[in-house]
Amino acid sequence: MLKSFYKSKEWAKWAYGGGIALIVSLWLQVRMSVAINTWYGGFYDLLQNAGEYIDKPQEGISSLYEKLISLNYVLSGFNGTPSFAVIAFPYIALAIFTGWFTRIYGLRWREAITFNYIPRWQAVDQEIEGASQRLQEDCNRWARLIESLGLQVIRAIMTLIAFIPILYGFSDKVDIPIIRDFEGSLVWGTLAISLGGLGISWLVGWKLPGLEYNNQRVEAAFRKDLVLGEDDKANFAQSETLAELFIGIKFNYHRLYLHYGYFDCWVTFYDQLMMIAPYLIMGPSLFTGTITLGVMVQVSNAFSRVHGGFALFLHNWTTITELRSIWKRLHEFENNLDKFQNK
Repeated sequence: MLKSFYKSKEWAKWAYGGGIALIVSLWLQVRMSVAINTWYGGFYDLLQNAGEYIDKPQEGISSLYEKLISLNYVLSGFNGTPSFAVIAFPYIALAIFTGWFTRIYGLRWREAITFNYIPRWQAVDQEIEGASQRLQEDCNRWARLIESLGLQVIRAIMTLIAFIPILYGFSDKVDIPIIRDFEGSLVWGTLAISLGGLGISWLVGWKLPGLEYNNQRVEAAFRKDLVLGEDDKANFAQSETLAELFIGIKFNYHRLYLHYGYFDCWVTFYDQLMMIAPYLIMGPSLFTGTITLGVMVQVSNAFSRVHGGFALFLHNWTTITELRSIWKRLHEFENNLDKFQNK
């Protein structure tokens, strides 16, 4: 799965050149996110002080539009503070390109895996159960999940690198006893909360990979009988047989949905708690005058970014579960290819 793409001369340009292009694109997006976070400070401070412009409303309105859509930053040779539009529009264009290029990258990876397996499979005399599904469906799903999850992992790492110093710098603004005595308390608190959430998620969802694997087995058996029935309805795809196979599918899905149900319950509760966490920690500082509204919003955004990076695996647990299931099936398929090839 990995060697066919990253250790192949044929695919080296795509594997490494394309990978570098994606990393650069993601890094630029992260830097733009940092710039937007800085912009939040000035913008919300302006809104907080809107009452000062009651006697000179036009000046306040001009300041508002300058923060939102002004192009002065570009026209002045990139001096001063950029408006939201100057940061956001390039970000949107870059995000669109990254999404498109990532899909192409995943497609090339699928092609590399598929045509690494096919000659090996063709040289095997023994029948390997589910070979067509491994070659078509699982290779496709592997590439698409890696495309999605891999992009998120790289972005999360870069986000942590960019936002941890920002959150660390705001830690001295915490005005809660005990917590304020710890240097970098916001960072350490976010890390502890995220690791705790991941640990609980592991316990809550530890049965999911096995259930996903079993689910594919019963689905494959049902599909195989239908495929054989296309050519021989007299001996295959009988209603009784299909009904019996579907009972296995229903039983496994009911177990799967039950486990996903309480897993989703935990994740939903956790996400709602994390929405108010920065306000629970920094809110008192707003009322003691230690910070302004702009700083509060900056901290909330930085907290969300850092927590999102730390909690990446928690928020993608179902995707990771499916990916682990596919890895297990493809690894089993590779072992069968090697075993029968050597005979």
